[in-house]
Amino acid sequence: MQQNTVVYPGTFDPITYGHIDLIERAARIFDHVIVAVAAGHHKSPFFSVDERVEMVSEAFQHQKKVEVFGFSSLLLDFMHEHKCRIILRGLRVVSDFDHEFQLAGINRQLDPEIESMFLMPAEHYTYVSSSFVREIAHLGGDVKRFVPQAVAARLAARLKNRSGDIWH
Repeated sequence: MQQNTVVYPGTFDPITYGHIDLIERAARIFDHVIVAVAAGHHKSPFFSVDERVEMVSEAFQHQKKVEVFGFSSLLLDFMHEHKCRIILRGLRVVSDFDHEFQLAGINRQLDPEIESMFLMPAEHYTYVSSSFVREIAHLGGDVKRFVPQAVAARLAARLKNRSGDIWH
């Protein structure tokens, strides 16, 4: 069992500087950070899981403590597969707490050995979300202050190829 490993799950559709901030903070606390990119079937992601894994991997290509995997199973099954017991979740605003509190409780009921840890991003990232980034990009706004350049380029290319799609 990897005692000092944390799993940070999410859809990362796309990864933002807020996510990156949390992963970097986790890398200062833990010896190993696993970013678990959820297939997110319930959310109808804009990018495929493979594309999202690539984007997260690109953002951390020089960080040896960070490893990125895609998954489509129950998070707890992923945790058991990677022999991890700690889930990292980000809290940006008060409304995040309600949802995350429920998730932590359900996970604890399913497996009492799993612990949830919460971190807040730097204050200037508390309003940044992937859905806002996608909407800003869709409406022609500049998202470079919210996502890495490579992610902004992927968004622009995808939108150019998908003009006319209906957004959620």
